[in-house]
Order: sequence, then C-alpha cells, then structure tokens
Amino acid sequence: MKTITENETWDLVIEGHGQLFDLKISEVWSYRDLLLMFVKRDFVSFYKQTVFGPLWFFIQPLFTTIIFTFVFGNLAGLSTDGLPQPLFYMAGITAWNYFADCITKTSTVFKDNSQIFGKVYFPRLILPLSIVTSNLVRFGVQMLLFIGMMAYYALAGGSFQTTWAILLFPFLVLLMACLGLGLGLMITALTTKYRDLSFLVTFGVQLLMYMTTVIYPLSAAPERYKYLIQLNPMTGIIEAFRFAFLGQGDLSLASIGYSCLITLIILFSGILIFNKTERNFVDTV
Repeated sequence: MKTITENETWDLVIEGHGQLFDLKISEVWSYRDLLLMFVKRDFVSFYKQTVFGPLWFFIQPLFTTIIFTFVFGNLAGLSTDGLPQPLFYMAGITAWNYFADCITKTSTVFKDNSQIFGKVYFPRLILPLSIVTSNLVRFGVQMLLFIGMMAYYALAGGSFQTTWAILLFPFLVLLMACLGLGLGLMITALTTKYRDLSFLVTFGVQLLMYMTTVIYPLSAAPERYKYLIQLNPMTGIIEAFRFAFLGQGDLSLASIGYSCLITLIILFSGILIFNKTERNFVDTV
C-alpha cells in the first residue's frame, strides 16, 4: 500500500472547514463543465413528460399579459404611461419572471440536492449558478416573444420608441440575476433550519411583485407610497428596462446606482451565508 509523504503535492485538497471569506471562485471556474451539465439537467427534467414542453416559455407570459391587460388595464384602468397595454405588461412580466425564477428555484437548492451534496464533492455554488444560467435560457426565449410583440405594435403604429438605454440591457440582466441569486442563497441557507420559509417564498415573491412597477408605472404611484416602491431595487431595474425598450420609465443615475448597491450587498451577503451553511447543512437537512 502506498503511503502519503509530506513532499507529495495534490491538485485538490478537500477540508471539512475553511475560511468564511474563501468563496472558491477559482474552483467554480474549474468545474464549469459540471455547471453546464446541471443547466442541461434542469432544462430537460423540468419539461420532461409535459405536453407542450418548451412552449410553456411562451404560454405563461402571454396568458399573464392577457390577464393583466384585462384586469389592471381595462377593469382597474391603471395608467401605462401612454404605452400599449399588452406591451407595457409584457415588459414588466418578462423582467420580473427571470428575477422571480432565480429566487424561487435557488431557495430550495439545499433541500432539492441534499443527496448529491452528501455523496460527492464539488463547489456547492455551482448548483445555484446553474439555476440562474438555465433560467437565462427561458428569459431569452421570452425576450423573443417581447421583441415580436414590439415589432407587431411598431407595424400597427403603436406609440413607443427604443432609446439609447438599450445598451444597458446586458447590465440590467446581470443585476436581475445577481439580485435573485443573492436573495435565493440567503433563503436556502435559512430553510435548512426553518422549513416553513420554503412555503412562504412563492407567496412572498408574488406579494413583492405588487410593490414593484410591474403592473403600474412609477409615475402613477401615489406620492406617499412612491418612496416605499423605490426602496425595492427591482423597481429601478424594471423602470430602466421599460425606458430602454419602450421609451417610458424612470431612468436615473440615482435609481440605477441604488439598485447596484443593494444588489452587491445582497449578493455578497448571500454568498457568505451560503458558504457558512454548506459546511454542515447535511446534518440538518
């Protein structure tokens, strides 16, 4: 039997405990092939044995837009800043769905993958990142639907215009991904001890949507509540998203700067909490 000597070097050393601020970013890059495998797994398993398959990418936002147009646009008569109602709601739904999916699916990472975590080593951050990446595919498909709707209203003479802020689109997507990832990492760490949180996530995300400018523009919000809505970092992102593609929305350096600051704080805090919890979560899950 071969004995290990002190002079031997190893490519990888697995330790039970590490430093709190050791985020193992280099290891995540080394395991990028595994990340892509998890992305493929998430995509295939979610739509396996479904009748419509990937068509749900189009069906869900389209039906939601129709319902929002009927309820909030026609019955409630909420303002859309002069934009065509379906186009206004589709913009908010497309952006919000990506953010919401990142939270809800990341929030159950520990619980859903406890068997994998207990058997083989890999950087645990790979799984949350794979969820954010696989949701990006869905977001891209829904963006095609949104752009198709823009083309239809452009031919029909709809009153909207694309602005220079469309150059910020990749940055806005990155903000949504990081914000959803950070919040999801915090929640999944807490659900290892408090299982009730997993039941509240979906409900809480739905309530949070009404505190964001998805179904109404910031300009139509009552003045006494406007500051509360602006405290939500997703408000600045969605307003910038609408301004970029439709020419209506509240885009300012202050709103984007605030969203960036809060996103960075939440993401960094989420990674630290996740890094601390993943050391011994197997004992509690």
